[in-house]
Amino acid sequence: MKIFQCQACDQPLTFESTACDSCQRRLGYVCEVHEISALEPSGQSAHPGSGAAQTFHAYARPGPRYRFCANARHAACNWLVPDDALETFCVTCRHNRVVPDLTLAWNLTRWRQVEAAKHRLFYSLLRLDLPLATRAAYTDGLAFDFLVDPSESFLIGPPVLTGHLNGLISMNIAEADDVERERRRIRFGEHYRTLLGHFRHEIGHYFWYLLVQNSPHLWTFRNLFGDESLNYVGALQTHYAHGAPSDWEESYVSAYATSHPWEDFAETWAHYLHIVDTVETASTFALQLRPQLRRGPSEPVVIDFDPYRTPDLDKLIAAWLPLTYAVNSLSRSMGQPDLYPFRLTPAVIAKLAFVHERIYAVRGDMGPQAGAEAGADILRAVIAGLRQKVAVPNA
Repeated sequence: MKIFQCQACDQPLTFESTACDSCQRRLGYVCEVHEISALEPSGQSAHPGSGAAQTFHAYARPGPRYRFCANARHAACNWLVPDDALETFCVTCRHNRVVPDLTLAWNLTRWRQVEAAKHRLFYSLLRLDLPLATRAAYTDGLAFDFLVDPSESFLIGPPVLTGHLNGLISMNIAEADDVERERRRIRFGEHYRTLLGHFRHEIGHYFWYLLVQNSPHLWTFRNLFGDESLNYVGALQTHYAHGAPSDWEESYVSAYATSHPWEDFAETWAHYLHIVDTVETASTFALQLRPQLRRGPSEPVVIDFDPYRTPDLDKLIAAWLPLTYAVNSLSRSMGQPDLYPFRLTPAVIAKLAFVHERIYAVRGDMGPQAGAEAGADILRAVIAGLRQKVAVPNA
């Protein structure tokens, strides 16, 4: 993700900033231009559902009046909604179907962390111009259920599994607890487990459903990832009983990717989002890498391009490999594990190329509303074909 600055005073800002530490202006995210913007009050909203909320003019996009997403009242969102829009929720929050009981402080704390990760996911999806249809626009549109595990409440029922089913992503909000998430990471033998990683993985299942299933590219997918028609539940049972093959690193980006072709695609999709977002951050800092080797300095690697607008995957990989070597070395110097504990082999890069090509085949210069409409159109095309109703319950 890029670095943001206050347009009024040039103070550096974070993606989650709500007020400038220097000039004290209120801040909000304008997704049409992908900017955290300084704001100036401009009266009260006339929108009937806004409760006469305060409106603002945004420095980053002069002209329209904006109000905050309805979830701003919970300190869970800093995104803006055009005041003439019918929706009270922002482009991200309107995809929420179920949220936990926010009158409970612990639920609210966890949900805020979940939303912070989800908003970072949507930053990438919007920067990539990917189609995003809501449940209101289409019955199989993208939606989120954020659920409390029965073991942590007075309810009785099975454990809440993080997973995807036909556009609905469910997440156990216990994943927002660092101790619980680390316990699960160790239990499942994972190198990496984060809220943002969960979102990037689960959205991969959604886009397989949207962009690969019933498409002319299904056979290419099968050549790279394997036959997804193999029994999914049985494949997972085998994986958890016996683990990954000993040579899995030659062909898969993670051990979990070996369990089934759907999981392989979702893991690869997640890593693609890891790459573009991290390379954008490096580009914002204009990073140059030039290792001092025994035979002399190597050729410099200059990261000065927008990875969200780079059709050439080779350029991304050429920046990513030395970048991860450098940041992993820095992390070890601090006594920490590798920031990116994975290998990109030629077989994995071929799978990343498939993801990259599918994204660039559907993306276009369209705003969030056009993206939602395109998502609905693609979903209608999917439904017109032979759709498989498949539950993908694992993170």
